Amino acid sequence: MTLLKRIRCGERNLPQAMSLDTSPQRHDEHDTAGAESHMWTDPSPRRKPTLFLTPLRRANLWPRLFDMDIMKRENLVLVLYYLLLASTGFEVYAENYDYSYTVGCLRKPLKPQYNGGIVVNPEFNDGLKGWFLVGDAKIENNVSSDGNKFIVASERKGSYHGFSQMFQLDKEKFYVVSGWVQVNHGDDANVAVIFKTQGGFQHAAWTIAKSGCWSMFKGGLVVNVSGSAQLYFEINNTAIDIWADSISVKSFSQEEWTSHQNQTIKQVRKSKVAIQVVDSQGKPLPNAAIALVQGRANFPFGVAINRNILNNKAYQNWFFSRFKFTVFEDEMKWYSTETSQGKIDYSTSDEMVKLCKSNGVSIRGHNILWDDPKFQPNWVSSLSPQQLSAAAGKRIGSVIAKYKGQVIHWDVVNENLHFNFFEGKLGPNASAIFYRLAAQFDNKTPLFLNDYNTIEDQRDGESSPRNYLNKIRQLRMGYRGPLGIGLEGHFVTPSQPYIRAAIDTLASARLPVWITELDVQSSPNQAQFLDQIIKEVVGHPAVQGLIIWSAWKPTGCYRMCLTDNNFINLPTGNVVDKARATLSHEGLVGSTNAEGYFETSLFHGDYKAIVTHPSMADSSFHHNLTVIPTTSEISVPPISELGPDALLEPMAVDDLYKAFSKKKIGCG
Repeated sequence: MTLLKRIRCGERNLPQAMSLDTSPQRHDEHDTAGAESHMWTDPSPRRKPTLFLTPLRRANLWPRLFDMDIMKRENLVLVLYYLLLASTGFEVYAENYDYSYTVGCLRKPLKPQYNGGIVVNPEFNDGLKGWFLVGDAKIENNVSSDGNKFIVASERKGSYHGFSQMFQLDKEKFYVVSGWVQVNHGDDANVAVIFKTQGGFQHAAWTIAKSGCWSMFKGGLVVNVSGSAQLYFEINNTAIDIWADSISVKSFSQEEWTSHQNQTIKQVRKSKVAIQVVDSQGKPLPNAAIALVQGRANFPFGVAINRNILNNKAYQNWFFSRFKFTVFEDEMKWYSTETSQGKIDYSTSDEMVKLCKSNGVSIRGHNILWDDPKFQPNWVSSLSPQQLSAAAGKRIGSVIAKYKGQVIHWDVVNENLHFNFFEGKLGPNASAIFYRLAAQFDNKTPLFLNDYNTIEDQRDGESSPRNYLNKIRQLRMGYRGPLGIGLEGHFVTPSQPYIRAAIDTLASARLPVWITELDVQSSPNQAQFLDQIIKEVVGHPAVQGLIIWSAWKPTGCYRMCLTDNNFINLPTGNVVDKARATLSHEGLVGSTNAEGYFETSLFHGDYKAIVTHPSMADSSFHHNLTVIPTTSEISVPPISELGPDALLEPMAVDDLYKAFSKKKIGCG
């Protein structure tokens, strides 16, 4: 540990990047009022940090401290210093994981990740060495005008016909796949990257290939049986040629994979800090006892609830003793609040909101509209397009007016990657217009997309990570305000490499990413799979929150319960409790060294520091402090800060139907 400058009485030259608002105050035993509030901000955890020393309010804090009637017992004053310690090395068994993904379409592909890993001739500098023909097609090595070499498959007679390479894959390892593709002409084409393994066919990655530039794909796979595996590429349109370059297949051991997760938690979820205690003369106090009690965690970890919690004390005790974040299973949805047209009833959701607020629990607003035709109020299906636009607009205005400022997110149009109920009735720009309208009613709360299979089922091309990014691009044609990425996460069997690579891809949008409805299908491995998934998403630097979809019902949960009907944890509940414990501190205590420092690593969040010393008899100092990241997470500014173009032109609900006929506003 190295201080840039030792600050003495009369000397003030503290950096302005970090600040504390108040000075320490005395608290006798049992006195909890008046605890000070300190905020300590962690610069980028990825850079070697500058050391900041901060119990400051303004430039002349030290003279103020000595003048204050803080502690008159034996002329003793305790001062807390908060500083960022230089990062120590993290144990990594081998090569670091590359979280990068390039979303742009480039004139020339980048170099292969991991130098190609186990791929032979990944950049085609040795002609077709390592590659062979699969199916009925023509493959050849080609060179662009700038000297870049790549492989081409032409005259293809089938969707999977083209070039291929064989690998030996190990069931004990994780594989990350990446590369670049292009098509020679025509419309954009969905490209699937597939492995034929000993256990069957596995989709490893998806991308959208374009003509005239290179698009990146990134994915991953695990195999159930060790043995040979064949890599190939599939495009349904056989009239176009497929080009590929910079292909990589990188293997990682399970130990390496876990080390990446742990590294992320240490670098992104935690910060190393030191607390120094000094006396009224500025001299360090050794052997001061410090206890840190964690309050609200910075990383949101919650569980869904439903109306059964309202009159069930056991349910309430189990839930509120564990969680500070939630989402309502059904109670805020349109089909729950307006079963008959014009008769809106928020009584149940009101009670649930009141209960959550009284317990300090934050709520995701789920959902305003749902694009699946099966989940509309019964009366909606018979509406004309003009009537539907009016009803949808009133729904948006009603629910937002009711709960504005009481939810942390809005899922505006649920599952609009898979379904298109509103687009089919109102036109392809429907979602963009609904997001714009929602932002007019609430210009501070982030608006989220929310869909399934993007991380949980690599076979589903409709909601592939690249198609999710494409949906964001389409929405941006008609809505430019705050936006977030919601990933439901309804799993059967997880593929950890695919989960990680999919989130890598989505993270390129520079938007907040939340796992919004995580559950696992019932099976003997349900708890084990849940544990793997939680570790994967919590261990990814782009993920900013996690909600488990396990609202309790006496007749059984949607797919996964965490407790039995007596609210005794099931194995899945134990997994969740263990995961929560790994993201929190219990009974963190220590004492200052000879220089008066207590050093530790803290998860980002709120803490109460209780400081005692032998010279203080039966009194102690209580200090509230907050450790927060700044650059490791993506913040979403309110729409009011995004400039006059954020909403395009304003709309009135009564004029909503007119907007659907404006062809250039929305998504094509």
